[in-house]
Amino acid sequence: MLDLVEPLETDGMLGFVRTDDEALVSCLGDPQRTVAAYRELPRRGQNALSAIRSGLRDGNPAVREGCCRLLDHLVDIESVGELVAMADDPDARVRVAAFHALACDRCKGDTCAPGPGQVLEPAIRHLASDPDAHVRARAAELVGRFAHSDARAVAALQASHAKDPSPAVRKKAGWFIPGGTVYERSARLSPDERTPNRPL
Repeated sequence: MLDLVEPLETDGMLGFVRTDDEALVSCLGDPQRTVAAYRELPRRGQNALSAIRSGLRDGNPAVREGCCRLLDHLVDIESVGELVAMADDPDARVRVAAFHALACDRCKGDTCAPGPGQVLEPAIRHLASDPDAHVRARAAELVGRFAHSDARAVAALQASHAKDPSPAVRKKAGWFIPGGTVYERSARLSPDERTPNRPL
């Protein structure tokens, strides 16, 4: 039930008829309502997670993409596996958002950041063979998180740096291999600072 004392910002905005979590998730696919829905759902925090996870299976790729972006901020342990599955979504924009959510540590604590056992194999696979260059670039970022701790990551990045058809992907992969700017900068950090996640 809506609080009549402090109404939600979305009440009456942009023609919203309903402001429950499921309705707001569906609005992620409406260009006229996306911004308001994307602003409101994070405010609801963990209470909105069930609706956001369900939105990963929506028929509209814009909804799936928006839900991946939201899970970047609201992700919990239970959501990591669903984000990994979204890396195989048929829409490239969804795959980009999923890889970004899995690679970005800024919004995650140690208990939620995924470990190599969950994400390294799919990231390496997409880095090597995804047809979309933007997805391969995002996959390179995720693979690069493990370049100091897993030889498979370095080998995959070196192959991408040498052979990827996209100059942008080759450049990004090069950042994370020995001699690359990100690799060398992170080499000066302690292992805990370099890899804030814990394997799950």
